[in-house]
Amino acid sequence: MNSSSELIRLREVMDRLRSPGGCPWDAEQTHESLLKYLLEESYEYIEAVEENDRTAMREELGDVLLQVYFHARMAEEDASEPFSIDDVARGVADKLIRRHPHVFGDAVAHTSAEVLENWEAIKAAEKGRTSATEGIPLGQPALALASKLMYRAEKYGLTIPVAHPVEISTNSSEAQLGAILLGIIDQAQRQGLDVESALRGATKQYIQAIRNSEAASS
Repeated sequence: MNSSSELIRLREVMDRLRSPGGCPWDAEQTHESLLKYLLEESYEYIEAVEENDRTAMREELGDVLLQVYFHARMAEEDASEPFSIDDVARGVADKLIRRHPHVFGDAVAHTSAEVLENWEAIKAAEKGRTSATEGIPLGQPALALASKLMYRAEKYGLTIPVAHPVEISTNSSEAQLGAILLGIIDQAQRQGLDVESALRGATKQYIQAIRNSEAASS
């Protein structure tokens, strides 16, 4: 059995579970109720990759795929804006072709940096975005949010000052950086400070600084 037929089989299994006479639990689920599982499966796959456990990677990636098929199957039932797994696959394939003009078109990109620069420019044009903060999910963990915002600010040509109370040498390794961050967290915990909340608060100020910079240059 080839890969495409297995994907069709997975779709048929999901349809059976969700349809009348199928599984009561599956039938009760909503997009909202499944969100926690999507996060859990994603984190479990990350752990499998970090441990280089090929068996676990295959299993956990399957669980992530299940979440995609589950959400797509529920989406077919929407009365006003239904879509299917085929619509999802078509959309992402079309996006990959548009975002890789150096492969599927006449554009030129010789390095990964050039590819990313083209990707961001095409994405901004497609979405009609005018701000570095647009399209960034603000509910993600504060560390990931701060990193993404700084990346976007740089790509949009913005210079946002950030204080550096702890200087990191230019030849520091990731292990050394990890030790520094762990030490900061340990000190915060001992003083009863919430690291996630503190970083999120500082990141909100960074967002405002981005918006102020954009407003000043417009």
